Amino acid sequence: MLPTRGGKTQHITLIDPDKQSPEVAAQRALIAVECGTSAIFIGGSTDTGSSIVDDTCGAIQEALELAMFASSQHPDADEETWNIPVILFPGGAHAMSAKADGILFMMLMNSKSRQFLIGEQLMGAPYISKAGLQTIPTGYIVCAPGGAVGEVGKAELIESEDTELVGAYCQTAEMYGFSTVYLEAGSGASSPVNLDLIRTAKASMNCTLLVGGGIRTPEQMKAAADAGADYIVTGTITEEYDDLQLLKERLESLIDVL
Repeated sequence: MLPTRGGKTQHITLIDPDKQSPEVAAQRALIAVECGTSAIFIGGSTDTGSSIVDDTCGAIQEALELAMFASSQHPDADEETWNIPVILFPGGAHAMSAKADGILFMMLMNSKSRQFLIGEQLMGAPYISKAGLQTIPTGYIVCAPGGAVGEVGKAELIESEDTELVGAYCQTAEMYGFSTVYLEAGSGASSPVNLDLIRTAKASMNCTLLVGGGIRTPEQMKAAADAGADYIVTGTITEEYDDLQLLKERLESLIDVL
């Protein structure tokens, strides 16, 4: 489900349906793909309803299909540029859509609440099965500063010095059979995941490593990639620009360092 590119770190754009209309989300998604993003995640806010998630997924899928068709009409264009997955990054079982291509099926591994360890998953599984969504089994680990997801998810935050602990979490995720581990600093975090945590996570397992939260500069992007992130997720940046040309320039400055 997650595309690969010769072992190089790739970028993923996270779009929060609560932060813009479906039409604006589709425009921003197209800009992100044009800049080189490899997948679109849909989700973020903990109280997002399924209807707005569904509308946003539908608008983005339609925009990608139209862009692919337009590209197919030009012999010098590569229509596969627009063939990227739209993947749910749900705040819970209430934020689903059959219009997505797949879903991060996550366990918030360092939560103190049964709800985020297994409860939301139990509620969501029947819908996911019926919709035929491809699942990406994911160990979700919230690191300091954690932001709203750490608070709402009742996470025992992984601090910058907790390298041994994050390694144990990653080994546990692999032993559970998860294909992916996601180190999260929190949406709009004041600082990204500590680089030592990324290095330890990568060295501790054979799972695909996603890193997100607090990454705002090309220097932070490159540092996370060099530390071992397979995919780097940014979201807040995409919401900061109503001017699509400015958004394009900002995203290009980040993605071009990978």
